[in-house]
This record gives sequence, C-alpha cells and structure tokens, in this order.
Amino acid sequence: MLSKSELPPEGNINVSCILLPHRSLPIGFLYTSQVLTVFTFATWASDDLPKQKFDYQSDVTRLRKIVINSLYSHRDVFLRELISNANDALEKLRLTSLTDKEVLEGAEQLNITIKAFPDENGVGHIVITDTGIGMTPEELASNLGTLAKSGTSEFLAKAENSDGTGTGNLIGAFGVGFYSSFLVADRVYVASRAAKSAKNPNPIQYVFSSSAEESSFGIYPDPRGNNLGRGTEITLVLKPDALEYLSTSRLTELIQKHSSFSSTFPIYLFTQKSVEVPDEDGEKAADEKIEESPTRSPEVDNDKDEEKDEDEAIVEEDIEDKKEEEPSVPKTKTVDVDEWVQLNSQPPIWTRDPKTVTDEEYEQFYQATFKDNNKPLAWYHFSGDSGSGASFRAIIYVPSVLAESYWQSGPQGDAKDVRLMVKRVFITNDLGEDSLPKWASWVKAVVDAEDLPLNVSREMLQSNKFLKQLKSIITKRLVQALTRIQAEEPEKFNEISAIYNNVFKLGAVEDTKNRDKLATLVRFATNHRNSTSLDNYLENKKQGQKQIFYLADMGKSPEILAKSVFIEKLHARGYEVLLLSEPLDEIFVQNIKNWKKVPFQDVAKAGLKFGDEDPDEEKAELQALTEKFRPLLDWLKKEAGELVREVVVSNRLVTSSCAIVADVHGYTANVEKLLNSNANQKKGFIYEYTKKMKLLEINSRSPLIEGLLRQVERLPTEEEERDLDAEDELHEVASVLIDGALIRSGFEVPDSNEFFTRVDRILRRSLGVSETAPTDTRVKPAPPVDPELPTEDELDEDDVHVDIPQQNQNQVRWEVEEVDEEGNTIKTVTGHDEL
Repeated sequence: MLSKSELPPEGNINVSCILLPHRSLPIGFLYTSQVLTVFTFATWASDDLPKQKFDYQSDVTRLRKIVINSLYSHRDVFLRELISNANDALEKLRLTSLTDKEVLEGAEQLNITIKAFPDENGVGHIVITDTGIGMTPEELASNLGTLAKSGTSEFLAKAENSDGTGTGNLIGAFGVGFYSSFLVADRVYVASRAAKSAKNPNPIQYVFSSSAEESSFGIYPDPRGNNLGRGTEITLVLKPDALEYLSTSRLTELIQKHSSFSSTFPIYLFTQKSVEVPDEDGEKAADEKIEESPTRSPEVDNDKDEEKDEDEAIVEEDIEDKKEEEPSVPKTKTVDVDEWVQLNSQPPIWTRDPKTVTDEEYEQFYQATFKDNNKPLAWYHFSGDSGSGASFRAIIYVPSVLAESYWQSGPQGDAKDVRLMVKRVFITNDLGEDSLPKWASWVKAVVDAEDLPLNVSREMLQSNKFLKQLKSIITKRLVQALTRIQAEEPEKFNEISAIYNNVFKLGAVEDTKNRDKLATLVRFATNHRNSTSLDNYLENKKQGQKQIFYLADMGKSPEILAKSVFIEKLHARGYEVLLLSEPLDEIFVQNIKNWKKVPFQDVAKAGLKFGDEDPDEEKAELQALTEKFRPLLDWLKKEAGELVREVVVSNRLVTSSCAIVADVHGYTANVEKLLNSNANQKKGFIYEYTKKMKLLEINSRSPLIEGLLRQVERLPTEEEERDLDAEDELHEVASVLIDGALIRSGFEVPDSNEFFTRVDRILRRSLGVSETAPTDTRVKPAPPVDPELPTEDELDEDDVHVDIPQQNQNQVRWEVEEVDEEGNTIKTVTGHDEL
C-alpha cells in the first residue's frame, strides 16, 4: 500500500506514476479520488482496442515538420506551451462553470500537475495533467489533428457573440502549442475526458496518439477507463537526447523562467527527496534479540556470587550505573519521500496593489528574476494603458551596480533585461529595434501586457504600436521615479547619482524629449562644493551674473581644476564655477547650451564677463593698460609666432603671470583632447585654423610681467647697436614663459624636447653649473647583427617565475572561479600545487 504522503494534492487526477522495475513491463498506479487503478504503458498501443485512424489534413504534415524543426528557436519552450494550453483549458472550465455548475463534477479542484520519470528501459516520460474542460474524441481530432485549430479561439468567439459572461485570460492556439511536444518527444499520448454537460451527460475518456514521423494519428477509447474524472493528460515519450528534462531541477528552472506566473491555477511538480527517519524495524529486532538471550540458573548464579569478593561487587555496580547513565542513540534509515511541490504559490507581485507588497518582496523578486546578488537601489511599480488599447502592469528596477560592459557596448546598448510578458507568460527580453535607448539600457524591468499579437510560436511579437510605445513608457516612468526620489529621498538619490550620474548626462544628450528632466538629475562638482545641480547653481549665482561658469578638462580631478589658472579671479571674487572632469561633460554642455535661458560660459575662452562691470570704466582701464604694455605685447606676439592669434592684457588672472585661452570660436584644450581621441576624426583646414584661434593673456600686475616689460623696453632700437646675448636670454625667457602657459592651460607644447632643454639650461644657471659642461654620453654598443630567430628553449628562459622559499611552498594555494555569461560565479575550485 502507498502512504498518504505519496498521493497528489486533493483533486489532482492521474498525476502520479510509480514504476515497479521487477515486472517485465513498467506498471503505473493511477489515482482517481480514493480508487487505485493499475495499468501498463503497453495498453497505450494495444492492438485489441477499436482504433480510429485519421490522416492529417492536407499540407498539415509538412507544416507540422516546420513547427517541430523550424518554428521554435529553443526546444525548452515545449513546457511553456503545454502549461499555457493547460491553463487555457482550466480557464475555459472556470468560465463555463459560471453558467453550468455541472461541468465541475469529477474533479472540483482546478490545477496542473507535472511528473517526469524514466521506465525500466531508461526511456523518459513526462506527464502533464490538468483538470480543465477536457475534450471529446471529435475535439481531439479537430484541435490536435489540425494545425493552429484553436478551441480557445472558437470558445472566445462564441462567448463574445453570446451573453458576454467574460473572455478570460486565454492565450495562443492549442494546435501550434501542442506540436511543440515533438521538439522533445518521439511519441505523444493525449488522454482526455470532457466535462459533463447537457449535450454530453456521460463523457467517455479517449486517447489521441501520434508520433513525430507519422502522417496520421489515432483516437480510441482509453483502455484504463474514465480514470481522469475530467481534464486532459499529456504523456511525452522523450527522445534519447532529451533526457535532461527528467531532472526536477531542470523542469523547475523552465517553469520559473517561462510559466511561474502564467497561470492563476496551482502548478504542482512531483519530486522525491531523501530523508532520515527512525528505523523502527531495526530497534524492534534489537529488542527481540535481547529478550531471546539465554538465562542462567539461580543455582549457578548463587555459586558464583559466593565466589565474588566485595571489591568485584563494587566494580560491577559501577559498570551498571554507567550503562544506565549512557543515553540510547535511536537508529535511523534513509528513505525516499514523494512530494508534490507547488511552483507558483505566490501570485506575481506586479499584479498586486503596490501598497500590499513589502520592500523585502520587491528585493527578493528582483534578485530571483534578474540573478543579481545585490539588492536594487530603487524600484517603481505602476500600471497603465498605452493609449493604443494595450493595458499593462510593470515594475522597473534601478540596479545597485552598473555593468562594466555598459560603456563598451554599441550606441544601442546590449542589455536584455526588459522581460516582456503577455498574460503572465514570458515572451521575450529582446525587443530588437524597439529596445530602450542606450542611456536607459541598464534598466531592469518586467512588463506584463494583457493582450499583444504574437507570431505563431509566441516567441516574437508581431509589429505593434505598443512595442514602439513601450520604449517611451519605460523611459518616462523611469524619469518620473528618479525625479520623485530626488525630491523626497535625497540620501537615496545621492547613492543613485554616484553610480548613474554620467548616464544621466548621456540621457540628456540622447533623449531630447526628456532632456530637461534628465538634466535636473545631473550633479557637478564646483569650486565651492562637492556636488550641485543646475537648479541649485542658479540659486547661488551672484547679482548681475548672466552666465553659468564652467571649466572642463577631462581626466583631471575637481581638486586640481579648482586650482586652475582660468578661475583665479572668479574664485577670489566668490563666483561659483562648475568643474567638469568627465569626457561627457563637454558634450553635455554643448548640447544643453543654456539652462532656464541662462547660457553656459567656458572660462577657458576669451570674453569672460562677471556681470557687474562698468563698461565705460572697464574699457578705459583696458586701453590704458594696453598702451602701457604695448612694447611687451608686440614683442611677445613676435616670439609666439603662429601659436597664438594675439597677445592681450587679461582680466581673469590674479597670481599667475600669463595664460593661453581659446578665442571665442576656437578650441579649448579639452575640446582638442576630445577631437584627438577620435582616431577617425578627419583633421582638415578648418581644424588647423580653429586650433590656432588662441590668445596669450598676461597679468599686468605680475612682477614677472612688469620685469619682462622693463627688459624689453631696454632692448636697443634698430639704430642702436644690438646686444645679442641679452636678446638670446630674453628669447629663452619668452619661450619658457609661452610653453609654460601652454602647459598650465592644458595644451601641448610644440616641441617638448626643446622645452625641457631650455628648462635644463635655466636650472644649470641657477645652480652655477656651466651651460656647456658636457654629459658623459658613453654607452655600451649593441652586439653584431644576428638574423637567426630565438629557439623555444631560449624563449622559455624569459618566462616570469615566482620564487617562493622552500619552507613556505606548502602554504601556497590557488583558486579558480567558473563564471557564466553574465559574470556570475558558478563554482569556485581551490587547490594546492607542489612548487
């Protein structure tokens, strides 16, 4: 007899098959309520049964092969299709029962059960059973013998044209889904008993039988009788290369991926596990052995007792006391326990009211669905209508880590973490040309639409307006969520900004529709604080300030930029300057151009205005200074040559002697770096001309500049005798001054070797070392030419080795991690090598 724990959940019909290997044929036990029936799988093919043979409809055989061999990209989907069909049958029964309670007779519980097992010959079987509406023999022939003949579609058409009791969540065509069985099965048996009705008060259980290679199918009464009660049982006889699907872990994986939320009805999987239980039989045998042990006669015992002395008696008493104190260890044994595990016990959280879902549930769902060990930073749960008639529910997540591959992927990104579902059935995570834009491709989301047109295999979506809308729906909701977090949870937003700040900049550049909203999320360092938004910057601007000041130099830290020559006066006067150190920053500013009608001003360019100047006073002061320093300005322009367009008196310098700034329409040092980093950038005449649009600004209050002016003014005129030594010395000073200004301003010097040679001469003079003192340039010459290639042994000698002391070699261990395609660690192996 089988224990009650071996029985399937109440109401499940024909879901268990326990094999008896000692028989010539595998024998199964079928449960019908409390009745135990015995059958053999040989009865499926019994020749004594009255069978009806049917030929598939014209062209169906050829089309069926297309379904089996070409329609599906992965054969894993067979289980998804069969579960969806089972759900259809249950949903149809539920809707019918609203007006006809009689259909529920035979099996009141509505569920789906799955069991996998091998027979004694190693042939694998998978049995999928539902307690749904069932099928008559005519419906078996019609629904299964005709490709894409959908009983579900016909049922809905009748329901819509009648009293409108409801359409239900029915998906797909049963015919097509059923033939996915042949992706993994050589032969398929479908036993079905229709629900009772006024037209069919005594339904009979029939079997549909077909193989992947046959051009016909058979339908005959089930030799086991009406043991199903109601519903359909599909038995797959697996192909030899499909035995992996006998593993309960493999089936669990497929169900959780494709179907864990596809059915509102319970899905049970038959499993077996080994447990330790008390060995009652072993303890009973031990007790019997003790009872049957021979006893000694009292006389003999008395004689021996007399021979014992008092010490021996004491020792014996001690031993007996110790035995009484020792606890008895119960004996156990290992047994296999059958168990039906429900795989969809929790409803999908996106179908629930967000107010009823806890943070822990959101986090657990994210980690399980997207295989991420880290908790998400934030999420947004919402529902809506696309406007094209497709209603949906969705959850979008903000991961706590941005994948390293994000910035290496193409302009469209390569993420496939938007899981699109239709009626809770997973369809795809590859949206193709309708995928999210690059800036939002890191988003992880689940979107469940109520109705979308699918292709015949359900693996791809047909062209639909909803897909084109999905991109804007997700990006819009994402921006809304981030904006809300920024306003209501600033600490959490700081965490998000630390990871995604550059992503927001990219989004503001790419997504013109959401540009303003994304720009509000961007944060920048300044010379006054570590982080500020553009809105906060404008709140802190000075009276009369009509620009947003910024300085960009990618690769340099904000701390270094804060000491830049370009912001000396701005910083001294208390103005705030955005310090842009990322490559995207310059592109962001060039695309934004202004914020709330306030333009951006690059402080590394000419034309710096503070906003509180008196135009007339400033003009008069500049003219006076220009006139005073005219000799030096002209002389420096001659020394600089084509490096600069003009030499002028600066209004931005405080302590530095000079700086080189880009003209209004010229390239700053940062722009030059960006252009030079693009190997495909063609550098023609315009580039070379714009590159020369630079100004050399001098600080009129610098002692160095004033001293240089005096030296230039002392130079002899053309009529006077020239002092060549003084001219050469001034020329060297000018060269070092101009090259130094280029470097401090972020530009490259024309000839770095010549620049450092001059610096070397100046250092020699400052140390009292002769400028002409030669350096010892003697070096060992190279050996003679040898055209022979080195041998492998010679190459091996150059291998890098790690020398470990002998006493420590036994402490060296190695560790290897096996990772999957997503970088998740699958297995870690450690070991020890003798070195």
